[in-house]
Amino acid sequence: MPPGVCGCCGPLRPRYKRLVDNIFPEDPKDGLSKSDMEKLTFYAVSAPEKLDRIGAYLAERLSRDVVRHRYGYVVIAMEALDQLLMACHSQSIKPFVESFLHMVAKLLESREPDLQVLGTNSFVKFANIEEDTPSYHRRYDFFVSQFSAMCHSTHEDPETRTRIRVAGIKGLQGVVRKTVNDELQAIIWEPQHMDKLIPSMLFNMQDSDDLDRAGHPSTPSVVGQDGEENPAALAESCFRELLGRAAYGNMNNAVRPVLVHLDNHHLWDPNEFAVSCFRIIMYSIQAQHSHHVIQQVLNHLDTHNRNTPRVRAGIVQVLLETVAIAAKGSVGPTVLEVFNTLLKHLRMSVDFELGESSRRNSSTSVSSSRGKESEERIVQNAIIQTIGFFGGNLPDYQRAEVMMFIMGKVPVYGTPCHTLDTVKIGHQGTKRIQTMLLSSLIMVTSGFKSKSMAAALPPPFLDPLFSISLMEDSELRQLVLEILHNILDRHDNRAKLRGIRIIPNVAALKIKREKISKQDVAFMKKHGQQLYRHIYLGCKEEDNVHKNFELLFTTLAVLTIELANEEVVIDLIRLAIALQDMSLTNEENMPMIIRCGIMALVAAYLNFLSQMIANPPFCQHVSKVIELRNMDAPYLLPEHIFRDKCPLPEALDKEDRQLYFQTADMAECLAGPGYNAERLSIPYVPQVTDEDRLTRRKSFVDTISLQVDIMSSSLPDKSQLAEEITFETLKKAIDTTGLEEQEREKRRQVMEKFQKAPFEEIAAHCESKANMLHDRLAQIFELTIRPPPSPSGVVSISAGHPQHQSVPVYEMKFPDLCVY
Repeated sequence: MPPGVCGCCGPLRPRYKRLVDNIFPEDPKDGLSKSDMEKLTFYAVSAPEKLDRIGAYLAERLSRDVVRHRYGYVVIAMEALDQLLMACHSQSIKPFVESFLHMVAKLLESREPDLQVLGTNSFVKFANIEEDTPSYHRRYDFFVSQFSAMCHSTHEDPETRTRIRVAGIKGLQGVVRKTVNDELQAIIWEPQHMDKLIPSMLFNMQDSDDLDRAGHPSTPSVVGQDGEENPAALAESCFRELLGRAAYGNMNNAVRPVLVHLDNHHLWDPNEFAVSCFRIIMYSIQAQHSHHVIQQVLNHLDTHNRNTPRVRAGIVQVLLETVAIAAKGSVGPTVLEVFNTLLKHLRMSVDFELGESSRRNSSTSVSSSRGKESEERIVQNAIIQTIGFFGGNLPDYQRAEVMMFIMGKVPVYGTPCHTLDTVKIGHQGTKRIQTMLLSSLIMVTSGFKSKSMAAALPPPFLDPLFSISLMEDSELRQLVLEILHNILDRHDNRAKLRGIRIIPNVAALKIKREKISKQDVAFMKKHGQQLYRHIYLGCKEEDNVHKNFELLFTTLAVLTIELANEEVVIDLIRLAIALQDMSLTNEENMPMIIRCGIMALVAAYLNFLSQMIANPPFCQHVSKVIELRNMDAPYLLPEHIFRDKCPLPEALDKEDRQLYFQTADMAECLAGPGYNAERLSIPYVPQVTDEDRLTRRKSFVDTISLQVDIMSSSLPDKSQLAEEITFETLKKAIDTTGLEEQEREKRRQVMEKFQKAPFEEIAAHCESKANMLHDRLAQIFELTIRPPPSPSGVVSISAGHPQHQSVPVYEMKFPDLCVY
């Protein structure tokens, strides 16, 4: 046989090549030969060591067919590869997989959409196969880049563009499924891959017409009504799956690209898509990772602190949605950090608003400045809503800490404020911040239920709150009273007490109450007078309006329901009588509308109190006074005085005693067991405290002058003090020029001595100082380090020889505790 026959003879080709060639028909339209494919599959299973050669030969044929545009044979080759991949699960499949992925990469690099879709489908089938052993050298960088590029396809034909995008999303989903559970493929979570994966999904989700559906925790349908796959829904499903598989250390890399994408596409204003994205994130991740997302959004808000108000408002609203979901689970250690960041941005927003307002006053563009100012109000309202909603969803123990934290940020005149510089922002800015922080406190305290008032209203919270209640601003005082109502009203009775009025039948309101606890009794003994004082002072403010009197009435009623025992009832009656007397005497020169309003407040409250304590004589006395007022002085009742254009008297007639509540009559009604009616004869006088120095009522200079007067009046000998402490004396005391001159002269002498004196003299001087130091130390050691006396004797060293000196037991001194 000639030697060249072997090279061209078909039967001498390797068997695996013959089997591979047989699966390709002469006409590609006939498709894959099933019988020949079964033979090839049986051969591959029987001889797994040939798998790598089979894969390499198939890859060679596929590459040749792609170049020659014989796409029918390409489809047959990929179908054969898929079947071999599904049938073989041996150790030798690793080299075959490399050939398979090489062929998929060839298809994805093609410009033909059909081939790209074909390669993607094959990769998805491969991604669903669970391999027995991990791969140490396989990387998916190319596939991440190629699938991401397909997700951003801009093909002219809409249907083709949709097919390519769907294929790209499926490919990314396959990469995610293949890598996230493989510890050796943790590289997929690195920023360079997340920066391609996440934006590709968000780009397709952005085209969704139904944003509300995107925020729902359930997975949407990826197939449209016409049977065509929906890229937006498919991208969302992949996005949820990726986030659901994110571990603790990967959360930051997964969330950061979302924020960058929203920035690049200007999706914070309007922010519907941003809100829907973060709803998906919060519902998809594990609950214990929520604080990572919140932290990322907070950092992003800090990054955009100089951006437009609408962008900042959009980020804050996203934060609101985030914390609303996180508050139901775990928010981690970031609770106070959230509030601290929000309060910082609240202050910055006020600064921007005041800056715009000042520029508006000096500029002609009034309309644009007003628009910017209103936009800052949008930011501020969004921050307040976020603070209130987040605080309202926290457990009570955390909510109490948040209340203290926010109250510590409220600027109060005369007190050091560590975070808000009230000097720079002025009175208008300070009031604005106070209003907003108190509004957020109202939202935080809403629904707050504390078993003990001492825990709910500790002095560090109560004192600054009452200091604000003394300010000459009716709006701030209203906010303070509403905060008190939220904390005091533990049985939700406020809705039944809404509106100041004469309640004909209190029992019909079905007030809920419990017996006052010992802790609350102790609280009222400690802070009751403070409460009464602020109610008393709050009533006589000249800028009080109808709402102020309504809130004051509700405060008195809630105090009666929640904290009133027999002693507190007497104190509240004394307070009401004192308010009546203050209105009658009018030492403060109050307007008539305020005096009549106080009278109406006292009537409404005593009517409520008399029915609450169920004392018939007391109820009869109160009802009699109210009936007389109805006939002769309706302006002293709340139903009349708070109406528009209510006629006011020129003066209040003190002599007409029947129109006023009489202390003696009420004391007679309350005489008997339970109430110490004798205390009613003691007029209520507000406590004199230094609390006014925390408000605008008394300037800082006045307070210092008052303290100086008190100190000087308490000194025993003023003349002697005046002679000793004079201006010259103080000047000499703070004048240190003479001491500095002496110190400089001393240093000069020392330097001159060491520069000019002989060496022997300097050495002798230093040696004498050293000997003196050693002698002193020796004396100290001899006094302190001395062994205690012992009956067996002590050892003393004399002339270099040890000598034992015995001490009798009866001469030894023992401590008292050692003697029996």
